[in-house]
Amino acid sequence: MEEQQFSVTLDRVAEESGLTVAYTPRDLKEIKVYAAEVYRPGIMLAGYYQYFDSARIQIIGLTEMSYLNELEPEIRRTHLEKLFSFQPPAVVISRDMEPLPEMTEFAKQYGVALLLSSEMTSPLMSSMITTLNTELAPRITRHGVLVEVYGEGILIMGDSGVGKSETAIELVKRGHRLIADDAVELRRVSSHKIMGSAPENIRHFIELRGIGIINVARLFGIGAVKNSVEVEIVVELEPWDRTKNYDRTGLETQTYDILGVKVPSMVIPVMPGRNLAVILETAAMNNRSKEMGYNAARELLKHLGLENDF
Repeated sequence: MEEQQFSVTLDRVAEESGLTVAYTPRDLKEIKVYAAEVYRPGIMLAGYYQYFDSARIQIIGLTEMSYLNELEPEIRRTHLEKLFSFQPPAVVISRDMEPLPEMTEFAKQYGVALLLSSEMTSPLMSSMITTLNTELAPRITRHGVLVEVYGEGILIMGDSGVGKSETAIELVKRGHRLIADDAVELRRVSSHKIMGSAPENIRHFIELRGIGIINVARLFGIGAVKNSVEVEIVVELEPWDRTKNYDRTGLETQTYDILGVKVPSMVIPVMPGRNLAVILETAAMNNRSKEMGYNAARELLKHLGLENDF
């Protein structure tokens, strides 16, 4: 099955990286970017055109500009025309440098957006790559609730009516933050990192059976919500099954696969009298403790002299 290709509009990239327009053939909202990488076309400006990826945004920094200024006018025109003739999504000039007259000429001739930045080249590239990696990341949507507890992103899953939203509200009352309710958009922004957010049209809203829809930001304050968070734990809530053996030691870390990334997971049984908010707070602190190299279960086994049995 062919992987779905995502795009981001050039105005979004320009907004996130503080770019201004020197020339654009049409509104930046109509120009789409499909490649998450950016490129400094130094070797192409030297006359080597093979393997050039025209889908990437091109960055002209001080080195490229200095090189172009040293070329004979006709050679400079030849190389710049070749660059713009490939029609990349945009050519960006860093460090508040003015575009060369040929750049503006060929940008108009070939319909290529010419953008400017006050940033130095390396920070500019870093900012743009971060934006592109996030906006173009592979993504899926899952039914659940996403909250941030003590800085840990917890994705709460489970059947409808098991108490996910009620647990989230209790956590919000205890000072934690809601990211998404009902539909959680998950993006793989790197080989080991999943970011979660809410679809924009339902962001900050939550449904509570018997009460209805509430706006958490309006009701509890802007500090009770957040737009996105890294998913570091997946918790599945399920009605308590007395015939099932639940994990009681935590020696082995279970994982949940999200777009090929293994995220630590756990199953928490639900029954009257269990304070799920406190349990999730404890789970968040315990996960952070494990990330820092401490495992309480293994320390207990060591105290009991059983560490070699597991």
